[in-house]
Amino acid sequence: MYKTSSSDKIPCLCVTNRKLCQGNFYERIWQIAQKREADAILLREKDLSQSEYEKMAENVQRICQEADMTCIFHNFWESARKLHCQNIHLPLGILETLPNGVRNYFQKIGSSVHSIEQAKRAEELGADYVIAGHVFETDCKKGMPGRGLEFIQEVSGGVHIPVYGIGGICRENAASVVQAGAAGVCVMSGFMTIRQ
Repeated sequence: MYKTSSSDKIPCLCVTNRKLCQGNFYERIWQIAQKREADAILLREKDLSQSEYEKMAENVQRICQEADMTCIFHNFWESARKLHCQNIHLPLGILETLPNGVRNYFQKIGSSVHSIEQAKRAEELGADYVIAGHVFETDCKKGMPGRGLEFIQEVSGGVHIPVYGIGGICRENAASVVQAGAAGVCVMSGFMTIRQ
């Protein structure tokens, strides 16, 4: 659970980005997992090849297993099956082409969406949750204004699966995202940039 500035605890996914990490990336993952700073760790690392991702995923998965923390792989469903990870987060385009037999392997499938139409499509395809964004302005998408809380309200009201907000979310504004209808939030910089 993510503790906000008002001490509320909000369901939260830690989204990784090793390039933002100040210090050793694996030590930071261990710290997040051990201290229960988030409810799950989504290993994103979009710039890695599949083989590079797989090596990193093996290490992160081991850390998560030792701490009894949920680990979610991103994009590479073949690697998730190989390493026996039953939680996968997929871009909508990959979710659309995921073979039915593969879907049944996973306990949880998530997808990233940027519109109400995409959220509905992800739900139709069997997604268990969606990550919707970006909510607020963020350094990850410089120069692009956030879609705002109204966007979260629209997406959350338009599907029957949990919606997690992402983009510029911090302890000061996380509660407002949940108040707009989200089941929880995703945080990247807030976890990755903390010095150990």
